[in-house]
Amino acid sequence: MSSVSDRLPTFPWDKLEPYKKTAAAHPGGLVDLSVGTPVDPVPELIQKALVDAADSPGYPTVWGTPALRDAITGWVERRLGARDVTHRHVLPVVGSKELVAWLPTQLGLGPGDKVAFPRLAYPTYEAGARLARAEYEAYEDPTELDPAGLKLLWLNSPSNPTGKVLSKADLTRIVAWAREHGVLVVSDECYLELGWEADPVSVLHPDVNGGSYDGLVAVHSLSKRSNLAGYRAAFLAGDPAVLGPLLEIRKHGGMMTPAPTQAAVVAALGDDEHVRVQRERYAARRRVLREALLGAGFRIEHSEASLYLWATRDESCWSTLAHLADRGILVTPGDFYGPAGENFVRVALTATDERIQTAASRLTA
Repeated sequence: MSSVSDRLPTFPWDKLEPYKKTAAAHPGGLVDLSVGTPVDPVPELIQKALVDAADSPGYPTVWGTPALRDAITGWVERRLGARDVTHRHVLPVVGSKELVAWLPTQLGLGPGDKVAFPRLAYPTYEAGARLARAEYEAYEDPTELDPAGLKLLWLNSPSNPTGKVLSKADLTRIVAWAREHGVLVVSDECYLELGWEADPVSVLHPDVNGGSYDGLVAVHSLSKRSNLAGYRAAFLAGDPAVLGPLLEIRKHGGMMTPAPTQAAVVAALGDDEHVRVQRERYAARRRVLREALLGAGFRIEHSEASLYLWATRDESCWSTLAHLADRGILVTPGDFYGPAGENFVRVALTATDERIQTAASRLTA
C-alpha cells in the first residue's frame, strides 16, 4: 500500500542545496534571493498585540474571535472594495499554504474531480490536488478548459512566480465563465497589496462579481504585507455556502489559529501605515535589483506586482542558477513552477538592503 507521500513529487527546494553550498562559499557570503521569506522586523504594534495576548491558556476557536472577524470584514471592505461582508463571509486559516494544500481534500474532491491552476504556478496547487487524489490541469486561459469534472479553479493574481496581474476585465470574464459552468473559483490574492506597475483587483470587488459572492473565495495572507510569515496568519473571504462547511470540517480537524496570533492579526489589519512603510522598502529593493539584472543582460517579463522579478538569460534556468551561484547569489529555478518556466529564474526582493546592494554589485561587476 503506497504512502501518502508517494503521491507527491520530490520537495523542489531540496534540489537547491548544492547551489546554495556554492553560493555560500563566496568570499562575501551568500545572498539568498530564493525562498522569499520576509527579513524585516515585525512591526512593533503587532509584536505588542501578540505579547499582550500571551496569557491565553484556553483553546482558541477555529472561526476566531469576534474582534478578529470584525477586523477581517473591515479590511476586506476598506481595502478590497467589497460590500456587505459579514462574519459568515470570512474564515481565518493557519497560514495560506496549509489552506492551499488541503483545500481540495476539505472540499471532498477525489478521483474523477479536476483541479485547475495557472501553467506557471505555486507548486502547492498541484500538491493539494495530488493529496486529494484528484486530477489536475495547468491552463493558459481558464475559459479554454473543458469544464466537465472541473470542481476547483485556482486563480493567482498577482502571480507567484511571474508577478503577472489579471485585469479587472479578465477577472470579470473568468468569473462569469466559472459561474456558467458551476465551477468554484478560489483566488489566491496574497500579493495584492504589492502592486508596482499595476493595481491588482480582488474577485471580491463588485465590478468583478456583480455584487454577489456566489462561487467565489479569496485567499489573503499577512506573511508578506506585515512580515508575519512566522505567525502563520491568513484568512478566506467569500461565499458563505463554501466557508460554512469548511468551518465545520476545520472544527473537527482542530485547525485553530493560535489566540496570540489572532490578536496580532487584529492589530495588523487595523493599521495601514506599516504596510506603506514595508511597501517602500520593497519598492527600493526592486529598483536596485531590476536595474542590476537588466544591466547584467537579463530580460524581465511581467513582474508588475508581487515580491519577485521573473528574469531570463534565454538559457536553461539551471544554467542561470549555476551562473548566479558562482557569484554568491541564490535564486529559484523557474521550472519549479511548471515546464513553461524552464528558461526563467525567480529573484526574490526579500533580503536586507545590504544584501540587495551586494547582489547588485556582483551582478554588474
